[in-house]
Amino acid sequence: MTLTDNKPRLRWACRRGMLELDVLFLPFVNEAYDDLSAKDKATFERLLVCQDPELFAWFMGHEVCEDPELNAMVQLILQRVKV
Repeated sequence: MTLTDNKPRLRWACRRGMLELDVLFLPFVNEAYDDLSAKDKATFERLLVCQDPELFAWFMGHEVCEDPELNAMVQLILQRVKV
C-alpha cells in the first residue's frame, strides 16, 4: 500500500521535524492533494522522502531542486500557500 492509498499515513508523513515544513505540507494535503493527478500524487510522495534540510532549502528559496518534477511540486505547494 502506498501513502497515496492511505490518507492518514500520508498526513503522518507530512509531519516533519521542522515547523516551517509542517505548515506547508499539512494544509496542502488537506486542501489540494485530492485534486492532484495520479502522477502528481506520486511526485508529492517522492517529495516526502527527501530530507528536511533539503526540503527547507528548496521551500525557502536557498537552493533550487535539480529534479524538474520535484521542483514543480515545490512551486505548486508554494503557490497554494500564497493564495
